Amino acid sequence: MKKIAVFASGGGTDFQSVIDANEREKFCEICCLIASREGIGAIDRAEKYGIPAAVFSKKDYPDTEKLYSELTYYLNLRGVDYIVLAGWLKIIPESFIKVFGDRIINIHPSLIPAFCGSGYYGLKVHQAVIDFGAKISGCTVHFVNEVPDGGAIIAQRAVEVLPSDTAETLQQRVLIEEHVLLPYCVKKLCLGMIEKQGRQVKVN
Repeated sequence: MKKIAVFASGGGTDFQSVIDANEREKFCEICCLIASREGIGAIDRAEKYGIPAAVFSKKDYPDTEKLYSELTYYLNLRGVDYIVLAGWLKIIPESFIKVFGDRIINIHPSLIPAFCGSGYYGLKVHQAVIDFGAKISGCTVHFVNEVPDGGAIIAQRAVEVLPSDTAETLQQRVLIEEHVLLPYCVKKLCLGMIEKQGRQVKVN
């Protein structure tokens, strides 16, 4: 059974969606949570389910390369097969991506390639969607490469943008879809049902 590490920087609702799906149908071992700081909700969720949690914060590691070097050692020690970014707000250096090439996936709250890349995270994404007047938004799970939100797309789910939407209401509806899409992609990845050739990804 494949081992995954989930990276989170906040409340951990996407993390919870993977836990819940894996409780229903065991498709992976969630061997650890990596948190970007102390006191976040994701750590409480990990503790509730007996999942080891480790904090790798900028406060403790001012040097980014040092942080990810230590993190690489930690993950390799635990035999991690895949990394799932579930609301991870830290910049990931190219050196780390090369070590785990095509083994890191991320969920982003828009339909990539729209409203993504540097500076697009959290409510900022949904506000940008509304400000632009887009009629459809959604979420994307993609492989991680050296370009922020630039890796090959695995799967997407769409959400209608309503005239009455605020960034907060749109975020809540997109989150519902995220909680379906992320566990689906993690399961397919861990069961070897995702084929990637360059930017073309086939989900079996």
